[in-house]
Amino acid sequence: MKNTASLTYASTTTYSILFAISVSHLLNDVIQSVISAMYPMLKENYALSFAQIGIITLAYQLTASILQPFVGSYIDKNPFPKALIFGMCFSMTGLLTLAFGRNFYTILGAVSLVGVGSSIFHPEASRVAHLASGGKKGLAQSIFQVGGNLGSAIGPLLAALIVVPLGQSYISVFAIMAVFAIIILSYVSKWYEVNMIPKKSPNMKQVGVSSTPKFTKNTIAYSIVILLGLMFSKFFYMASMSNYYTFFLIEKFHLTVQQSQIYLFAFLGAVAVGTIAGGPIGDRYGRKIVIWASILGAAPFAMLLPYVSLEMTVVLSVIIGLLIASAFSAILVYATELIPGKVGSVAGLFFGLSFGMGGIGSALLGWLADMKGIMYVFSITPYLLLIGLVAYFLPKIER
Repeated sequence: MKNTASLTYASTTTYSILFAISVSHLLNDVIQSVISAMYPMLKENYALSFAQIGIITLAYQLTASILQPFVGSYIDKNPFPKALIFGMCFSMTGLLTLAFGRNFYTILGAVSLVGVGSSIFHPEASRVAHLASGGKKGLAQSIFQVGGNLGSAIGPLLAALIVVPLGQSYISVFAIMAVFAIIILSYVSKWYEVNMIPKKSPNMKQVGVSSTPKFTKNTIAYSIVILLGLMFSKFFYMASMSNYYTFFLIEKFHLTVQQSQIYLFAFLGAVAVGTIAGGPIGDRYGRKIVIWASILGAAPFAMLLPYVSLEMTVVLSVIIGLLIASAFSAILVYATELIPGKVGSVAGLFFGLSFGMGGIGSALLGWLADMKGIMYVFSITPYLLLIGLVAYFLPKIER
């Protein structure tokens, strides 16, 4: 059934659905994070260059980023609850292909399938989080996204414990998580199907429809440009940390692959903690201040990172993770309030851009690492965070 009307949310927050969709996001991103966690093994097994590692990331993230805006726009007009299940099936297929792929091109195909699954999952899951928010949209997005961040943190650790010592084929073990996610998403999709149609009821609030727009088209346009600049700075820097932090640690401190994965887990764990804090802070004090403090506040710590001891590197990476994590949920909710009534489209666009920018950043940084070295990459990428200064020019969207 078509639902061209705006999305609604109940007067109370449906935490059971929010936690279910967060756990599904965790399992989804564990599967995705296995890709980057396997980079050192794949590089050694198939004699890949840093540029080829970047191309693998680009293949995954472009398939996710290109499709997500179209998926988001489509589901705004034609909500399809079972899309969540289909997306997870694509991810599971890609995971199994990666487990048994034995050349560079098969690996590219495998990660592309995982990207397709991601492009279906994220916009529809964001709509579910919005629907179950009870008006606490920042909190709902944080609960949803913290699952993904936890999954991204746990994935490399599990890969270090299971796949690194046992071999590439043991990636297939993670298919169990995909099956578990499908079971959870079956429950979520049933709830979604019942609640996605606007109901005229005293305990329902309609959101996304406004008789008069909050801002002029010009204000919305330049605000979107600013948000895109902030996305660029955040996700290019995150590409260096998520994909090359282990190589940085191995080269500078002569760690083993397993040791470097543990330190990556510390960084990604901090990202998860920062994510859950960012939503409620944005709900209470405003999204603009969270966006500004998140990206710009991480810059001085990122600039120090390449020049300190191993112990201080871990401390600084945790601080960076805590600060930078809250930016995306604040940006996403800010954008949905800037362009009301288009939750799926906005989520698809911004999730898509996050994957696309991360993928392009990874490819460019991989090429730069081949040319100049991994230490050079980590010395220049922190300056991207200074773009956070432009958040000052965003209009205040809350009353």
